[in-house]
Amino acid sequence: MGAALLLTGAAVTGLRGQAPTTFVVESPTMTTGRFMPRDYSPDGRNLSPPLTWSGLPAGTRQVAVISQDFGAGRPPPWVHWIIYNIPGDAGGLPEGIPFDPDHPMPAEIAGAVQGNNGWGLPAYRGPAPPLGSVHNYHFAVFALDEALDLPPGLDRGELLLAIEGHVIGQGDMVPLYERQPMNQFPR
Repeated sequence: MGAALLLTGAAVTGLRGQAPTTFVVESPTMTTGRFMPRDYSPDGRNLSPPLTWSGLPAGTRQVAVISQDFGAGRPPPWVHWIIYNIPGDAGGLPEGIPFDPDHPMPAEIAGAVQGNNGWGLPAYRGPAPPLGSVHNYHFAVFALDEALDLPPGLDRGELLLAIEGHVIGQGDMVPLYERQPMNQFPR
């Protein structure tokens, strides 16, 4: 249970109250403890980053992802992205998930929907901490034992409540971001 609390800031239990097993979350473009590329922030192209996962527990029917900054928000965390109803056999998320809810999801994650971020929008919005402030961005990935078919637009609390008791695995990745004055960005 401690790992679930650390990654989400809320207690998320698995089946029968057991702590979920852990699995690997990676990205071809960013790494835990390293700075994420500017393209994934409003300072760049504000694209959602690609994620991959492996080692999901047997019986995974669906996956959900929450990206949040525990160093921002009143109260923390500030939510940057929520995406769920991801098929359990998907190996990750491609870069650049559409902002427009009327635009179809990529075929490999057909059926996935986005929840409302801290701005109240059902889309990814990248990190934008105060200039010179380094923030950690937690990408928490949950393996679920059931295909829940949740409606789009859930906020963090609603999603965590909906998946309570269905989490059989959890993984995370925690890259960093620091905004620079515009004249200091690499060209």
